Amino acid sequence: MMEPILAGLFVFAMRLTDMTLDTLRLLFTMRGRKWLSGLIGAIQAAVFILAVSAVLSGPLNLFTVTGYALGFGAGIVVGMFIEERLAIGYAFLRVYSTTSSRAITEALRAEGHAVTEFLAHGKDGQITVVNCIIARRNVASVRAIIDRVDASAFITIDDARLVQRGHFRH
Repeated sequence: MMEPILAGLFVFAMRLTDMTLDTLRLLFTMRGRKWLSGLIGAIQAAVFILAVSAVLSGPLNLFTVTGYALGFGAGIVVGMFIEERLAIGYAFLRVYSTTSSRAITEALRAEGHAVTEFLAHGKDGQITVVNCIIARRNVASVRAIIDRVDASAFITIDDARLVQRGHFRH
């Protein structure tokens, strides 16, 4: 009875590793990290072969199939968690504030962030939109600055893939 359980745990561990690497590879690919993505992909392929061969060697059983499925899902979550912690790349923040755009701009500039403002026309009239590109590791601190100035400001955050030229705080 112990052998099928150990096989299921082995398959779970391999699939967890495989899908964690797959998720990281995909996210690094989207950020233009070619060589790192290729290296992760090569390691991932080897781990995948180990996981699949363990499942397909001999009769299928509940433990290996369950380990395969749970490892798949858990690997995605773990890969996303790791990628969030690495915070590689840049984020593009757009801040919409009907009352405090100027104060938000000044607070961000006081902290050394490059900010661009432009006039826009919203539902209730003219507003100033504040744009700021920052390192992803700084998102929480920049959001805290904005919230301190205007807790009701509407903020969107997108990935910024390439940053070159201009004033930019590294």
